[in-house]
Amino acid sequence: MSQQSAEVPADRVIVTTRIVNAPRELVWTVWTDPQHLGKWWGPAGFTTTTEAIDVKVGGQWRFVMHGPDGRDYKNLITFVEVQAPSRLVYKHGGEVDLEPVDFQQTVTFEPLPGEPGRTQVTMRAVFSSAKAKDFVVREYNAVEGGKQHLARLSELVEALAAAPAVGSQPFVLQRVVKAPRELVWKVWTQREHLAQWFGPKGCTLTVPPFELRAGATMLYTMAWAGHGEMHGKWVFRTILAPERLEFMTSFADAQGNTIRAPFAGTWPLEMLSVVTFDSHAGKGHGTVITLRSSAFRADAAEQRTFDDGHESMRGGWGGTFEQLEAYLATLG
Repeated sequence: MSQQSAEVPADRVIVTTRIVNAPRELVWTVWTDPQHLGKWWGPAGFTTTTEAIDVKVGGQWRFVMHGPDGRDYKNLITFVEVQAPSRLVYKHGGEVDLEPVDFQQTVTFEPLPGEPGRTQVTMRAVFSSAKAKDFVVREYNAVEGGKQHLARLSELVEALAAAPAVGSQPFVLQRVVKAPRELVWKVWTQREHLAQWFGPKGCTLTVPPFELRAGATMLYTMAWAGHGEMHGKWVFRTILAPERLEFMTSFADAQGNTIRAPFAGTWPLEMLSVVTFDSHAGKGHGTVITLRSSAFRADAAEQRTFDDGHESMRGGWGGTFEQLEAYLATLG
């Protein structure tokens, strides 16, 4: 009996499925082309370096996954079946110097009937025993990791399918914190927590009461001893606890009216910020925070100013994340 047959006990199997808004041929290419694999393979926050790859029956893919906490994971895949663009079967693991994770994975790519350009991707991992499956779930958060894996595939494939015009890239910053996702969400969305860590180093933050709902506004004031104060605001767009927070951010006057940045007349009037919170699918556990910020309805001059400001934003947000980590540590 094949290991991948339907008779395999459920306690030895992990199945993950996602519908991707892209044609099957493109999804297959992104899954098997090393030029694409490094851009999406693995859970949230991971990057992947390919050492060697040969996508054919009996061929192998040797790669290293770099976790967002700095940990490296050596991996080996040996291809068992390669039926482009519909089916891929491979064995994962099998050597002593690799991560102690061994299973056989079947990946199917099925076009949705009556829905051109949409593909259902299904991963079915079969382990040698229930104990082996429980090990990867416990040690590597494998179920959540599989969901994040397909979410990253979907994000890249759909972007390629949409073929957006070449333009500026958003500002992106990622950090792993040693705290559960539900706590990190609270610290990002409750005023009594925000006042303890948000903002550049050296400032004191004041946050009046606000409602956490789409369309509501959060005002805040950042003050520096002997250097005055600065006002800003968030206007919430999407609130999906504890996974995603989306808001428009801008500078403001004392009454909450949107104003130009005091340091640059061509800084975008508004920016779209998206913060996602993912459970760390790796040995380190914790939460992967990803911040993406884009200039909103910016003209050419504003876009250039925003792009040129990425390094300064990286420094400012880096200090803010350090304060977040320190504050989370006080909460145990």
